[in-house]
Amino acid sequence: MINYGGIFEVDKKKDTILSNNKIMADNTFWDNVDLANKIVKETNLLQKNVNIIENAKNKIEDNLDVLKELKETDMDLLELIFDEYKALKEEIDNLELQTYLSGKYDNNNCLIEFHAGAGGTESCDWANMLLRMYTRYLNKKNYKVDVLDVQEGEEAGIKSAMIKVAGEYAYGYLKGETGVHRLVRISPFDSNSRRHTSFASVLVVPEVSNDVNVEINDNDLKIDVYRSSGPGGQGVNTTDSAVRITHIPSGIVITCQNERSQIKNKETALAILKNKLYLLEQEKQNEELSFLRNDKISNGFGSGKRSYVMCPYTLVKDNDTNYETSDVNAVLDGDIEDFIKEGIRRR
Repeated sequence: MINYGGIFEVDKKKDTILSNNKIMADNTFWDNVDLANKIVKETNLLQKNVNIIENAKNKIEDNLDVLKELKETDMDLLELIFDEYKALKEEIDNLELQTYLSGKYDNNNCLIEFHAGAGGTESCDWANMLLRMYTRYLNKKNYKVDVLDVQEGEEAGIKSAMIKVAGEYAYGYLKGETGVHRLVRISPFDSNSRRHTSFASVLVVPEVSNDVNVEINDNDLKIDVYRSSGPGGQGVNTTDSAVRITHIPSGIVITCQNERSQIKNKETALAILKNKLYLLEQEKQNEELSFLRNDKISNGFGSGKRSYVMCPYTLVKDNDTNYETSDVNAVLDGDIEDFIKEGIRRR
């Protein structure tokens, strides 16, 4: 009989599931929709983790029994067991990683902002490359991605963008990506084919519950509407549906243009503003949110989260963990899982 559970605290998870099931059976459970959704989400995740652990335990015990009964070497069977071992190991490694994600907001959805640094077209193109890199990574992880706002560059790329990411431990996995990302390459926009260094910042903030107690005075808001930018289908670029909200006391500016309806864009922008104001207030007591002290990260020399070098050699290096790889093309295509996992372990 294999002893299992350990750092995964299976018995504790089962107790929480039983407790939550009793709460969910109450007739008044759905009176508070936000709280109810939070409990359902927690219960489903705990049950999923318990199922993975118990399934792994059963497979390990079955394989051990097969190996004990094996009279002679059967390479096909051994290869099958080894493949199953690798799959189980990956599942367990992912569960182990989740044990590090115990922060208050780690299991929340998140917002990711991209901002081009100084450098004009070069930096705008680089910001767009980062948006593509993260979108590809998130699609591979089966996270839900909604593009809330994109400000196009004058010649190419983007000046800024904001996306919402929904999924298990979205903020926990991605929060370490906040910082300045640096690209070194032969510029496709330079007729002399010179090497250029470009900067763009990434800011990851958790999405908090809609029922947070944040009062916003209408007199503190400056609301502008304008025509949505970018290519777009029927109805886009023909009406002033995009919304920009400036919170005058804090200086926070939120723009949203993903919906065709001005009303929906305004609602989304206000929700994001409420989210940021709440986090700013929480930051006063929570070091985990210290990045909000400098919402506008310095996009230039002397600061950096990660470097992507395409010339004169190929290298991607994370300055926080020193993790690196020479396969820069794979990274820019969204293969950043190892960087993220290493960051979580180091934190």
